[in-house]
Amino acid sequence: MFPPDYQRPDPDALLAKVQEDERRASRGKLRIYFGASAGVGKTYAMLMAARKLHADGMDVLVGVVETHGRRETMAVLEGLSVLPPKAIDYRGKTISEFDIDAALARHPALILMDELAHSNAPGSRHPKRWQDVDELLDAGIDVFTTVNVQHLESLNDVVGGITGIRVAETLPDTVFDEADEVVLVDIPADELLSRLKQGKVYQAQQVERASRNFFRKGNLIALRELALRRTADRVENDVQAYRVEKSINAVWKTDASVLACIGHRPGAEHIIRSAARLASQLNAEWHAVYVETPQLQRLPSMHRERILKVLKLAQDLGAKTTILAGNDIALAIVDYARSHNFSKILLGRGHPSWPWISPHLTRIAALAPDIDITEIGRASSDEPSADRSNNPPLSATGDAVAMPRQKSRQWRYVWAAAASLLTALVATPLLPYLDLANIVMVFMLTVVLVAVKFGRGPAVVSTFVGVAAFDFFFVSPRFSFAVSDLQYLVTFSVMLAVGLITAHLTANLRYQARVASHREGRSRALYEFARELSGALQTEQIFENTCTFIQRTFLAKATLLLPDDAGRLQYPTAGIEPAKTPNMSVLDLGIAQWAYDRATPAGIGTDTLPGSSYFYLPLVAPMRTRGVLAIQPESRRWALIPEQRQQLDTFAALAAIALERVHYIEVAQDALVQMESERLRNSLLSALSHDLRTPLTSLVGLSESLAMAKPPLTPPHQAMAKALHDETLRMSNLVTNLLDMARIQSGDVRLNLQWQPFEEVVGSALRAGASFLANHEVKTRLAPDLPIIRFDAMLIERVLCNLLENASKYTPAGSRIVIAAETSGEFLDVSVYDNGPGLPVGKEEAIFEKFTRGERESATPGVGLGLAICRAIVEAHGGSIRAGHSPDGGASIIFTLPLGTPPVMPDADEDDATNLASDPEPLP
Repeated sequence: MFPPDYQRPDPDALLAKVQEDERRASRGKLRIYFGASAGVGKTYAMLMAARKLHADGMDVLVGVVETHGRRETMAVLEGLSVLPPKAIDYRGKTISEFDIDAALARHPALILMDELAHSNAPGSRHPKRWQDVDELLDAGIDVFTTVNVQHLESLNDVVGGITGIRVAETLPDTVFDEADEVVLVDIPADELLSRLKQGKVYQAQQVERASRNFFRKGNLIALRELALRRTADRVENDVQAYRVEKSINAVWKTDASVLACIGHRPGAEHIIRSAARLASQLNAEWHAVYVETPQLQRLPSMHRERILKVLKLAQDLGAKTTILAGNDIALAIVDYARSHNFSKILLGRGHPSWPWISPHLTRIAALAPDIDITEIGRASSDEPSADRSNNPPLSATGDAVAMPRQKSRQWRYVWAAAASLLTALVATPLLPYLDLANIVMVFMLTVVLVAVKFGRGPAVVSTFVGVAAFDFFFVSPRFSFAVSDLQYLVTFSVMLAVGLITAHLTANLRYQARVASHREGRSRALYEFARELSGALQTEQIFENTCTFIQRTFLAKATLLLPDDAGRLQYPTAGIEPAKTPNMSVLDLGIAQWAYDRATPAGIGTDTLPGSSYFYLPLVAPMRTRGVLAIQPESRRWALIPEQRQQLDTFAALAAIALERVHYIEVAQDALVQMESERLRNSLLSALSHDLRTPLTSLVGLSESLAMAKPPLTPPHQAMAKALHDETLRMSNLVTNLLDMARIQSGDVRLNLQWQPFEEVVGSALRAGASFLANHEVKTRLAPDLPIIRFDAMLIERVLCNLLENASKYTPAGSRIVIAAETSGEFLDVSVYDNGPGLPVGKEEAIFEKFTRGERESATPGVGLGLAICRAIVEAHGGSIRAGHSPDGGASIIFTLPLGTPPVMPDADEDDATNLASDPEPLP
């Protein structure tokens, strides 16, 4: 025998669990040592655990461990086998990285991989270290690793908002969530700051900078809270998975989650607001549920619409909302609470007019004695009589057919009474041949048939008429309502009771069958709609399918309004028949635009312009809103039907996802064409540049020889020779730009990075540009305390020369050109600006594209590659470049270079070799 609280496991869940166990059995185990920041002791804790396993005989290998010069960490590392790093040559530098091939060949039982979010150097097998770890796990090797909270992708922007520093190295949260174990390593903020001052976190030259920026007490406290909460979320998921695996039905009060239960009576808004306040005070997750029974489905549509609005309010306040279907409200609530491990249930107080009735609280308490139940008092504005309504049931087809159906319902009672009378007339000739008990059975059969055909009310009428007809036609004395034998009164009572019970049960089954049929129809429509959209590759196909299915399913006209590049809605006219799009006025398009801009429904059945003849539903996709679905129903009450609205929301979601998929198909196709065009253009540039360079070099030499010929040329011929020489030089410069761009695109450019003063490269650039700057006034405004920085002098000189040449080209003679430089945070800001006409409006970013010029048609020489080359060089140095307006009213080009950590100058008695300060784990 199973215990009373036993919950039968879901077979599909068990199968998935078995498959997952089989997959994990062949995979290594991942343990993450998780902390709020560097210095809390993650690496030390990982090494201590590894040493203990090593002492127990496990084969432990140190893949990557960053000690940062900490003596305690280095001491614990001694005695463990360390994997030699792999040397990678990158841009003239040798970088040490993890050797994954050697680790796989060594195949230890456990490997230590510090700093899981680390980015590998170009040339490594994987761009990220967590991908190396994943390959190690697939090979069956257990891994210990470390992660800081700021490296989780989902918290990257949160940490950036707290500390003002955006972390570049992140890893997906799925890696953290799928780890087999997470060990939180935590110390108070004051203790961490003390360790920082003692040099136990970073080396001495980095401590001051770290304490000014990232390691502030407020930052550390906030990061500690994030780490604790993220670990708690992870543990909560583990608890829930364990409960599902072990089929545990009892609620474990491991958190303060709240389940708010609402009903159909007024006052549900008060329950939702009270639950939201309580969840906020407890800082807990909360859900809001409504249980819909077959009886509640018969409520007037206005009442059901009020329930939907209450659930929407709960969703706006941060709850997850659900509509449950079932015959037993209390049982449905308890099952939901147990499956989601809710420890607190909130219910509204019962109706004050019926104090002896406690509809659900007592039954929930009996079914779930281990769950805390809170009864919410009624709000002062709730009126007991507010739930009584004279609204008639809503017809799904609208008001136009509601009245005929109301009349048909009245005729059902007439037909029900007539059926019992007809049964009496048919059974009267059979009285000599049938016993009275058999005739009673014939009347019962009539009641069942009436209940199946017409429902509960007519079946009740048929029962009473049948009892009366049986008494009148068949009970002695016949043809009167007098009863000679009192035992017939018992017969009448039993006949009446059985008839009423049969009518009730049959009507319930009939109603549930009709509801199930409607649900099956909605599911079939959704399936067919999803199947059609899955094969749609064009917007016109989505338009056609959506309009067709909505017309067929909802008996309403519909159209899709899609945005243009400026975000203005318009008809997708291409390939669309005009007869299939309803006519919309300018006002209708304005309402649709409002719904699109705010991603909020408008029109019929909403609080925004409910007098409109359309219902506007925005198509909200995962990335952004893709358009608006405008529906013109036959009845204005159509949008109040909850099932209609839920199904329509699902239709809209499917259409939105299909539109987004088609959009990204087009983006992928355009990107493929652009990539191919770019490849062909780069190949052409490279070929032309190499083929033109040799003859142009010859032309330059020949033009120089011609100008210096003996005897000297005549003045007219001398001028022609000089013009030939100048134009040949200009063409040679253009070909040089083409060749440089081809080299940059192919990745052949290698940076020769050296620590040097920036003032020197400014001077060399001014000397190189003396020819084209002769007619301009050039000034330098360099800050007096500029530090030395690490850059490639030849390439940065090329950047300055290009910027100076551009400024001289697009400004009149006599204009002023200024070169300014100053430090700003961790970067050196360099700007070249003038007092000329300035940049074309809206082209501040486009001028950095290849073959783009400030003036499309002009006599100014050039092919539009100078700024593109500048951007490529600056970004290769780790900086950025942008365009703007200068303080003098002209154009301004600003680029940045990272300052880095300058080299430490050695003492006089030390070697002259330069010892560069390195930080194996750079500050975020």
